[in-house]
Amino acid sequence: MKKIYLPLLILLVATSCRDDFVDVAPPYSINSETFFETPEDYELALVGAYDMLQATYVNVLMGEIASDNVNAGGESPTDVIGWQQVDRMIHTAVNSNIQDLWNFNFAGVQRASWMLENEDNIDFDGKDQIIAEARFLRAYFNFELLKWFGPIPIKETQFQLGDELSIHRSSVDEVYDFIISELLDAIENLNVSSVQTGRVNQMAARSLLGKVYLYRENFQEAANQLNEVINSGMYHLYGTQGDERYENLFEFLAENGPESVFEIQYTGVQGAGFDCLQCSEGNVMVGFSGVRGYTGPVFESGFGFGLPRESVYNAFSEDDLRRDVSILDIEAWAAETGASFTIGNQDPNTGHTGYYNRKYLPRINNNQPDANLTQPNNYRAIRYADVLLMAAEALNRGGIDDELARNYVNMVRNRAGLSDTNASGSDLLDVIINERRLELVGEGHRFFDLVRWNMAEEYIEGFTAPKNNLFPIPFEEIGFSQGNWEQNPGY
Repeated sequence: MKKIYLPLLILLVATSCRDDFVDVAPPYSINSETFFETPEDYELALVGAYDMLQATYVNVLMGEIASDNVNAGGESPTDVIGWQQVDRMIHTAVNSNIQDLWNFNFAGVQRASWMLENEDNIDFDGKDQIIAEARFLRAYFNFELLKWFGPIPIKETQFQLGDELSIHRSSVDEVYDFIISELLDAIENLNVSSVQTGRVNQMAARSLLGKVYLYRENFQEAANQLNEVINSGMYHLYGTQGDERYENLFEFLAENGPESVFEIQYTGVQGAGFDCLQCSEGNVMVGFSGVRGYTGPVFESGFGFGLPRESVYNAFSEDDLRRDVSILDIEAWAAETGASFTIGNQDPNTGHTGYYNRKYLPRINNNQPDANLTQPNNYRAIRYADVLLMAAEALNRGGIDDELARNYVNMVRNRAGLSDTNASGSDLLDVIINERRLELVGEGHRFFDLVRWNMAEEYIEGFTAPKNNLFPIPFEEIGFSQGNWEQNPGY
């Protein structure tokens, strides 16, 4: 855990999440004992906590690579070797990309915790909202860590050097309890609607809490929270009202739109380098997912990682509108537009498939060099379609209300141009499982869905349960703990 301290020393040299949230902050000399003296100090610290969300691009891309949806891709079978190993399920505790997951998410926990341990320093109007947002963010980062690593150390305040020797990894139930407590507290104090574009509101917290309950298989509680979001009337499926067009859902014009419940903000105005990818204010995943050597309309080139497999492309029916919005058939596109491209990794197990993640391909824009690291595409971390499908699953698996569950599923299907399903019981659950794959492909959810459904071993080549249900605690962290933490089983 030693690597998570440095970012805290520089968090207020951080920039805003986006220019429509808070303007870029000037450099500050930080003294953590005296910093929280004005409302502006809390606002700047909150920007720093939000800023770490941008580094969670790695959660999304690696979540896809770990699933049965995509090949790792890249230039060759050894390009970003950590991702290649995850693709083949041969990763170990010595893996720099898994280390990134640990470091980046714990840095987010730290930044939120720094605010929360200083929440009582002063009082001012709007403080409850700011503190509630910090609690949401800490819950979000901890939930990501729980999904990847299982038991993790939990602390109400910042982790300090030496804590790794005395603070044990909390059990999964203890981590769930902590996250749920954080979100319930946040819900009490968050505005129902966002106070500013890019900032979370009560419905985002309810959606995340519903997801946490669903993962814990507390189906009634999950349904209660998710139904609150649905019944709020604040959201709808993009493309179903007014002059909206579904094919624009993942274009810039639909960002922070009516389907976005929680959206991570990115900007292309500040560059980064490969020695500090988490420093980018752009969506690094997008550049990494771009078509290699691409020249043509609409898109920019990229590094060709996270390549959808033919199996997921063929899982869509011909009349499913989601297929061509979600996945780019590069050969067909080149024939239609005259675009050109190159092929990198040609390994049949991890390389070129002919398909790309169209949702998060880099679009032509005015981003700054290095262009591949500063793509401004926002990430829709929680979409309304996801809320509907999670609610349907909770209602069905909990034996609560199949009719309402079916209604939610059919809303998603109808938006995709498909007819209603009349399924119920276990057959309806099969439909929900399939709809989640098709609706959310390319968004980083599939691996964790398969794990919680106990289906990963069936679908993911090389996956061995229960070992691969979790990822290994990075080797360095086990060493830092000097025996205080045990490695996850099988590693």
